[in-house]
Amino acid sequence: MKHNACINHLRTATAACAAGLLAAGAAYAADDAPAPPAYLVFDTGPAGGSFAFGSGITNSGWISGAILTTSGALHAGLYIPGNVLDLGTLGGVNSAVEWPVKNNHGIVVGIAESATADPNGEVFSCADFIPGTGTTCLPFIWQQTTGMVQLPLLGGNNGFATEVNNAGVAVGWAETTSHDPTCIAPQVLQFLAVEWGPATGQKQVLPPWPGDSTSAATAINDSGQVVGISGDCGDAVGAFSARHALLWLNGHPVKLPTLGGAGWNTPMAINSQGSAAGFSDTPGDVAGGVLSANFQAALWPSGGGIVNLHTLPGDALAEATGINDRGQIAGTSFAASGASRAFLWQDGQIYDLNELVPANSALYMLSTGDINDHGDITGQACVIASGCTEFHTFIAIPAPGTAASTAAAAAAAQSQNAGERVSMSVADPRILRQHLHLGHPGAAHVGGS
Repeated sequence: MKHNACINHLRTATAACAAGLLAAGAAYAADDAPAPPAYLVFDTGPAGGSFAFGSGITNSGWISGAILTTSGALHAGLYIPGNVLDLGTLGGVNSAVEWPVKNNHGIVVGIAESATADPNGEVFSCADFIPGTGTTCLPFIWQQTTGMVQLPLLGGNNGFATEVNNAGVAVGWAETTSHDPTCIAPQVLQFLAVEWGPATGQKQVLPPWPGDSTSAATAINDSGQVVGISGDCGDAVGAFSARHALLWLNGHPVKLPTLGGAGWNTPMAINSQGSAAGFSDTPGDVAGGVLSANFQAALWPSGGGIVNLHTLPGDALAEATGINDRGQIAGTSFAASGASRAFLWQDGQIYDLNELVPANSALYMLSTGDINDHGDITGQACVIASGCTEFHTFIAIPAPGTAASTAAAAAAAQSQNAGERVSMSVADPRILRQHLHLGHPGAAHVGGS
C-alpha cells in the first residue's frame, strides 16, 4: 500500500480507512494481561531502485534513511508525506542516514562519501553501513536552506554523524591525528565522540571512559544527555570498541551497566526522560580470546540499571534501535541463520511486528529504525510479491479503534504472517548486513590482535 492516500487520516480513525482491516496480535488467556497492539503497515516505495530503508521518524512523520538510486548508488533520503528527497552526497558515490534522527525542524545528519581517496587506505566505520569506494567518509548535516554540509572533523580524515536534537546539536564520532595501537588494519587512527553545534563550526570532544582509547556518541536528547560507547579502536565498528556503554552529562562520561558481556554494549537511542535503548552482550561472549557477539536488546531506564529485553522467541540476537517518550521500543531480532524480523516492545511484552498487522500483508518487516511518540515505526521490509528481492522503507502506524480482535482472527493473522518469514540470504547480503548493524560479530580478538 502506498501511504500517501490515507495516512494523514488514520489517527482520526475514519471508517473508510479502517473497514475490513484485521487487528492482529497474540490472544491472552489471562484477564489482566495487556491487550496486544494492532498496526497497519504502508509501503513508502523504493524511490528509484529496489532497495531503501528508514532509520528515523519524527513526530511529523518525516522519515530519514537511504534509497538505492537508479544508478546503483546508495543515497541519504528524506521521506516527507507525498514526496521523497534525495539528499545527495559530499562529492562521492554513497551516503545514508543510519541512526534514528528525531529533529522536528527538518534537520538531518548522517554519513557521506567524499571524492578524496583515504590517505591511509582505511574503510572506517562507514564501510559497515554503506558500500565503500576507497574514499573518505564524512559526517554531514542537512537542512533545506543549505543542503548537505560537512561537519568539522578532529584532525583525521573520517567521521560519522548519528543524531541531532531539536536545539540543532548533533553527535557522532571523528578521527584524530593519533595512531592508535589498538586499531585493527586497515583502521589506523583513533576516533573520539563529538558533539557539534549548535553554532556553525562548534565542536566538543566527549572523552572515553578512563583506560579506553576511543569513544563514539550514538544519540542525544533535547536535554543534552548523550549516550554512546567507549573501548578499543578495533576496526571502528562495535565489538571491543563498545566495551563500555556511556552516558555523557555536561561532557563528562558516566559508565552505564551492561548485561555482562565484554563487547557490543551499545545504546542506540535516548528519549526525553533519559531512558536509553540498544543492545548488550551477555556473559560467555569471549572464548579462546575471541569475541563472538551474543547481544540482546536492552533498556537502560532513566532511574538506573539495565533491563534485558531478550529476543523474539527462538531467535539468537536482538538489538533495540529506537525508543519514544512513552517508553515503547522498536528493534530487530535475529535467528541464528541470520534471518531477521522487526519487533515492538511495550508494557513488558515483546511482539513480532509482523504479527500485529493484517493477514496477507504485502510487506514482511525485516528491521526497524525508529519509533516516534505516536507509536509510528519505520524500518525496512521486503516486498513479498517480489519474492523478497525488493526491499522498501515501511511505516507502521497504530490501527484505529481497539487493539484486540477475536481470538480466531488474531490466530489467523499470526499464522499467515509467521509463514512469510524470510532469510537475509535472499537479499543483497552486503548492503542488508551493513544496514542491520551486524558488522563483523565473530571477528574480534581480545587485545585488538
